[in-house]
Amino acid sequence: MTPAGTDEGTTDAALPGVVLVGARGYGLHHRANVDRLVAAGRCTLTAVLDPALEGPTDGGVPVVADLAAAQAHGPVDVVVVAAPIAAHLPLTMTALQAGADVLLEKPPVTTRQALAELLDAERRTGQVVQVGFQSLGSDALGALRDGHVVGAVRSAAAVGTWRRDDAYWQRSAWAGRRRLHGVDVLDGVVTNPLAHAVATALAVVGARRAADVARVEVELYRANAIEGDDTSTVRVTTASGREATAALTLCAAEETVPSVRVVGADGTARFDYTLDHVTLPDAPTAHHGRTDLLENLLDHRRTGADLLVPLVSTGAFVEVLEAVRATQPVQIDHPFVTWLGEGPDRHPVVQDVESLVERAAEELALFSEVGAPWAHATRDEVLHRFTVPTTDGTSTTGGTRSEVATMLDGAGTIPTSVPRPYLHPVRTLAGIVVSAHHPPDHDWHTGVGPAVPDVGGANCWGGRTYVHGEGYVWRDDHGTVTVDRETVEGDTHGMELQWRGPDGRPRLHEDRTTSTRPLGPDAWELRTTSSFSTPGGADVRLGGPGSNGRVGAGYGGFTWRLPPCTDVEVRTQTATGEAAVHGSVAPWVSWSADVEGRPVTIVLEALGHRDPWFVRVAEYPAIASALAWSTPATVHAGEALVRAFRAVVADGRHDPVALLARRPA
Repeated sequence: MTPAGTDEGTTDAALPGVVLVGARGYGLHHRANVDRLVAAGRCTLTAVLDPALEGPTDGGVPVVADLAAAQAHGPVDVVVVAAPIAAHLPLTMTALQAGADVLLEKPPVTTRQALAELLDAERRTGQVVQVGFQSLGSDALGALRDGHVVGAVRSAAAVGTWRRDDAYWQRSAWAGRRRLHGVDVLDGVVTNPLAHAVATALAVVGARRAADVARVEVELYRANAIEGDDTSTVRVTTASGREATAALTLCAAEETVPSVRVVGADGTARFDYTLDHVTLPDAPTAHHGRTDLLENLLDHRRTGADLLVPLVSTGAFVEVLEAVRATQPVQIDHPFVTWLGEGPDRHPVVQDVESLVERAAEELALFSEVGAPWAHATRDEVLHRFTVPTTDGTSTTGGTRSEVATMLDGAGTIPTSVPRPYLHPVRTLAGIVVSAHHPPDHDWHTGVGPAVPDVGGANCWGGRTYVHGEGYVWRDDHGTVTVDRETVEGDTHGMELQWRGPDGRPRLHEDRTTSTRPLGPDAWELRTTSSFSTPGGADVRLGGPGSNGRVGAGYGGFTWRLPPCTDVEVRTQTATGEAAVHGSVAPWVSWSADVEGRPVTIVLEALGHRDPWFVRVAEYPAIASALAWSTPATVHAGEALVRAFRAVVADGRHDPVALLARRPA
């Protein structure tokens, strides 16, 4: 590495060597920029690293497997990291420890802890990280911040209305994901495609470091079938009392140039940050220059020039990421989304989203505060937390307890996904979450608990309703399940529930009890019983697609939606595999799989009844007891219909018979 303040000279041997990590996708932009700087005599390109590349060279540049291998081809002074988000931390740590400076694509990392690790690595190694928020290299930013344009800045509101199609979300395994292989990804509109809008608004109000942030509020929504967000609002209040907001969508009818609306003591301005344009009311647009961030990093190495986007200056943005990580995106209800195009060009348009984005920017507000009809800002409330005593296999230890499941009231569920109480998260004793709620493929799949597609004509499952001869259609028939009363006795939680139709009137009454107890150091037991009765004098028919004519689609009843799993083995006493178990009748069903790389086993036992088992493995992971597999179940007036289950939740892969034989120590 050439010490800061020295002259690099003009020979290739004296020029800093650059390694590009990630040469496809957005990495192509970095490659073109590096090639430009090579032609200008500012650096050399030592090697490129990308698993998608084939052959020994890429455009005449050596292709290597890792940074250590790159050193055989020349100096490794600067590493440009344009890799998937989950790889940012390990790649940057490796580069710093190898004695290289880094240009790191945004977002740098997804957590405060990861940011602290990188900052510590900078201090230990003496190297630096510049983060690739290109808009922060604009000269316009300095002019706005210095008060030369609108006076002292009071607020900044980012506006972004873009359009992304299905092909965009299929571009990589991590696209649209919040976690992948147990690592936070957080790919969504706030943190990736329009992250520059957020970072620029923060920079305009002077919020760069984490200490500059007093409060972060976010509302995250999704119209696409993704884990992340595609239509969201952010509001950051700084320690000095200024506000930076962002109203962003990838579901606009047409794409427009993103901007930051700046309000100062002396007026207002619009900063089109991708164009470096600043426009004042009744004035011509002023164009400002921009410093390339890689050039700035090379200048820092040569002359000691200040970095424009040093790693520490992204602390405020990482605070926004922390808020995003803590907030689950909410599905935008179907009446407010129109789908256009076909195949990879298919894309959603959210009703009136452009005008709502403008209002949110004007009022420095969140979508729910400007009356977006699809905004659902209510969040689930915790009804009960289930715990079991910690054991060593023979006895309880120290009076400590492990939290294994949480009963939520379902208030965070949108109307067409049917708000209802459910268990989530459900965890193994080692802390592995074995339930999922609101997955992108079926937003109405909510954790663990009962749901029925047809309760006397009311859809108390969610999503489209199956109509024989028509298929699945959207109908205004969605109900709700509400809690009338709760009781707690020891480790047992009880609820009296009303299953209501779209008119709000009760269609079905349920008494539900749920309890937990330990089964050794690696397993615990869940017991749940639902007693259904009619609220009036008439019988109530319980059905679903299976009983309404769709063969093999007998879902409805006690349902367990699982998180993404690999290496799944589902079996009963006599059947193994999805096809054999699906629709079979057996005392229990067992699900063994790896969740985020760790093995788990769940055995679900039916107590006192023998409904067929409903199983999904290939399409999505779920097991259920089908209340109306091919014929409806009837709750007769004055006579309770009871369904009870015992589930054993264990870390590791186990023989299901042995698990069911366990008893509390």
